[in-house]
Amino acid sequence: MRRVVITGQGTVNALGMNVRETLSAFKEARLGIGALKFPDVERLSIRIGAQMTGYNPQDHFTARELAVYDRFTQYAILAAKEAMLQSGLKITEELAPRCGAIVGSAAGGLQTQDVAYREVFEDRKNAVHPLTVPRLMVSAAASHLSTIHNLRGPSYAPSSACASSNHAIGQAFHLIRGGSCTAMLAGGAESPLCFGGIKAWEALRVLSPDACRPFSANRNGLVQGEGSAIFVLEDREHARARGADILAEVAGFAMNGDAHDIVKPSRQGAAGAMAAALADARLDPDDIGYINAHGTGTRANDSIECAAIRDVFGPHAETMAVTSTKSMHGHLMGATGAVELLAVIMAMRDGIIAPTIGYQQHDPDCALDVVPNAARNGRVTAALSNAFAFGGLNAVLALKAV
Repeated sequence: MRRVVITGQGTVNALGMNVRETLSAFKEARLGIGALKFPDVERLSIRIGAQMTGYNPQDHFTARELAVYDRFTQYAILAAKEAMLQSGLKITEELAPRCGAIVGSAAGGLQTQDVAYREVFEDRKNAVHPLTVPRLMVSAAASHLSTIHNLRGPSYAPSSACASSNHAIGQAFHLIRGGSCTAMLAGGAESPLCFGGIKAWEALRVLSPDACRPFSANRNGLVQGEGSAIFVLEDREHARARGADILAEVAGFAMNGDAHDIVKPSRQGAAGAMAAALADARLDPDDIGYINAHGTGTRANDSIECAAIRDVFGPHAETMAVTSTKSMHGHLMGATGAVELLAVIMAMRDGIIAPTIGYQQHDPDCALDVVPNAARNGRVTAALSNAFAFGGLNAVLALKAV
């Protein structure tokens, strides 16, 4: 089996318009959550989110492009452009059939859908934009990345709620490790911050009205965010042969299903996914120095995830860092695992562990080293990135430093 490495990374999110700005925010424990601004926000009871301020689509795309790009697709294109530039990967005619794009998203073109509903039901129009379907389909971002970068290999879009981007990266890893592909663009993109998106989530009563406080005893819900992160995954020997700068190695991946409940997480399912990722990567629990937790800030998720970590890691659970960067960039749903992977790579390359901000009160159910409120220096040679989605859809990535 081939070894798989990451040679490029790109992002746009509430913390920054590129990787450099995002990593600076992680290091500075900067908050990306604030008051939401979009039509009819005053009709919502939840009015905060991790929204990208100052983003103007016209600065990046032509009018013709914007006619077919929903915001989630725009975000994926910008993130992929940065990742490809850093990687230096050239897609030749010979290489193109062995390269693809897998971009996870929970909601796809939700902005387009929201506008179309308004036009039909509120404005009483009898027709919507002719490109509504191509804009809103979940596979749109993957399709456009494939076209832009001439990727003629496997390209598609996993949609598994908040595990979507971990599933995308994990499946790209499998394709390269198994020899079907040489390089892949993989990650996630999401743009759920609109009236219809927040209104639907309000009904679940899992959104916080004031802050995301993972692992803190006074946590009261998650906060939604938007953006994208895309990575270039590549066969290690191919990357080395062309002299690429290798950021990290994807050593293992595991996914499973809770078979338990559509919204309530399962301790057994989460533990099983982490244990399987370790086994796939041929890592012992004691090898892991950092876990970027799913850590949504809801009472059930955080306590169950911490219990699952203790089940897998035993006494070592008390000595490794376990943080949730959702406290800064919000929960990007299908894109969140990809943005969190940036923090994992930062820990292994820069020796800086991103914190869990907003932490205020000790919770005995979450009594792990959550690196509260300030980043920390620390040597990390192997790490996990957890994604435990609604529907019991779990996906865990295991990474090694290079």
